[in-house]
Amino acid sequence: MITVVGIGADGWSGLDDARRRAVEAADVVLGGQRHLGMLPDTVRAERRSWPSPLRDELPGMLDDLSDRRVVALASGDPLIAGIGSTFIELFGADNVTVLPAASSVALARARMGWPAESVTVLRDYRELTRHLAPGNRILILSADGSTPEAAARLLADGGFGDSEVTVLESLGASDERRLDGTAAAVSGDFTSLNVIAVECRGPEGLGWTSGLPDEAFDHDGQLTKRDIRASALARLAPAPGQLLWDVGAGAGSIGIEWMRAHPTCRAIAVEARQDRAKRVAENAVRLGVGALRVVIGHAPEALAELPKPDAVFIGGGATDAGMLDGCWASLRSGGRLVVHGVTLETERVLAERYATDGGELTRLHIEHAAPIGSFTGWKPGRAVVQWAVTKP
Repeated sequence: MITVVGIGADGWSGLDDARRRAVEAADVVLGGQRHLGMLPDTVRAERRSWPSPLRDELPGMLDDLSDRRVVALASGDPLIAGIGSTFIELFGADNVTVLPAASSVALARARMGWPAESVTVLRDYRELTRHLAPGNRILILSADGSTPEAAARLLADGGFGDSEVTVLESLGASDERRLDGTAAAVSGDFTSLNVIAVECRGPEGLGWTSGLPDEAFDHDGQLTKRDIRASALARLAPAPGQLLWDVGAGAGSIGIEWMRAHPTCRAIAVEARQDRAKRVAENAVRLGVGALRVVIGHAPEALAELPKPDAVFIGGGATDAGMLDGCWASLRSGGRLVVHGVTLETERVLAERYATDGGELTRLHIEHAAPIGSFTGWKPGRAVVQWAVTKP
């Protein structure tokens, strides 16, 4: 049994009796140097720093300590983006006891007077632009003292420079400090322990529904257009925690919109051209899903070492040898495959796969109103054949 004890910036003095007793009864206390340094000399337990790399080395360390009482120290609530979650994932909830302190999120909400139900909490400031909407309240858990300025820059670049920003430093400690201003005015380094509170002031955002305007993406013409993209995403069906392969990503629009559907959605964009891969990464950061992974390489070879996906989108290259078979074989049971084609050769391949594997075969024709002299008429786009199928 492992006990994870939450400890705040106020250190040992802020621990209640239950958490103090747990630490005092331990044979070994694990933690970072900052947390271990908060313990008084009266704590006789052996003190050990976290191993590195943590996830790889932690099971072996705990095996060596199996006959000893182990306590791990963590900041605030260990189950808010903390080490407590890692312990439970590695060893199971039945083998872990968590004794939380007040989290930095709870303290920040208390200082701001914001009810929990009115706040979005972000661990990665790069997700910020996904949540920009007038009046939205956001708490950002900083990585270090440079995060406030980086987050403020994203706000300003997104047209939200007038947003009210509060940087809360060393919450719960004797040197706690609060700095208020607008996003446009935030600059410089702050203490490494800080939380950023944002009340958004700016234009209406892009929304989370599939089919962002084409203008939201920087591209060189290699882009799955808005209406076609919305159709593909409806069939890919993003779900929490699931992984998408966006094969032949172009501007990255499919993978980006997949990740915007839910904070836990993951995507890997596979793109052969370096200039386009760079553009995919830039689009992802600008649209609030900077965690999107970009792999530079030619499919299907570049797919060999990737984790198995829950959904695959192939925007081009379906006629390449091994492409469809490789993606289908890698797809998890219940996973969705969506393939687009605009050539007769690709259409023939998709028609054959539809005949053998079933699914849904659709030809999409989109027309937009455009000037014809002094009048207005319909301008057709290139027809797209879409094959969508779910793996049994």
